[in-house]
Amino acid sequence: MSKTLKNIQELSNLAAAIANDTKLINQIDTVSEAIVKAYRAGNKTIFCGNGGSSAEAQHLAAELSGKFMMDRKAIPAEACHVNSSFVTAVSNDYDFTQVYSRYIEAFGNSGDVLIGLSTSGTSQNIIKAFQSAKSKGLVCVSLTGETGGLLNELSDYILKIPSKSVPRIQEIHLLIGHIICEKVEQSLFGNE
Repeated sequence: MSKTLKNIQELSNLAAAIANDTKLINQIDTVSEAIVKAYRAGNKTIFCGNGGSSAEAQHLAAELSGKFMMDRKAIPAEACHVNSSFVTAVSNDYDFTQVYSRYIEAFGNSGDVLIGLSTSGTSQNIIKAFQSAKSKGLVCVSLTGETGGLLNELSDYILKIPSKSVPRIQEIHLLIGHIICEKVEQSLFGNE
């Protein structure tokens, strides 16, 4: 079997496992409803991640703030890392583990939703962001790999992907993120 086919089959098998995980599907629906509730209350969604997960965080924030499937009013969503001056200043003046928690301190409000993407669930800058978010009354959602790491204790909702493969976990995170974006958009704007 070629490596290409092996990778495709790994993703297909993982997607099939997710499709049969009623608990995870219900959690995705619950997270979507929590985000809709936040928007209806005038709040926003904030994303954070590192590496490929930061790219996904930025991608999903754009799907919400710009548009996903329908032309509709913009809604506030942003990834913590998009202001490079802020990221480099905080990293220089403090250290990189503080960068997302400082963002939450500056821009997070009670009732906002923080979504952290971390395949390990142990990234210190994500952990500190969740600690800051909890202290400010944000709803904390994490997308992780199979163990959930330290985010188990800090998340109001945790969506754990049953895999140790970073690329496969990230691919499923993006799938779940797109599902959530579609559900949020449909709930908020489906009658327009």
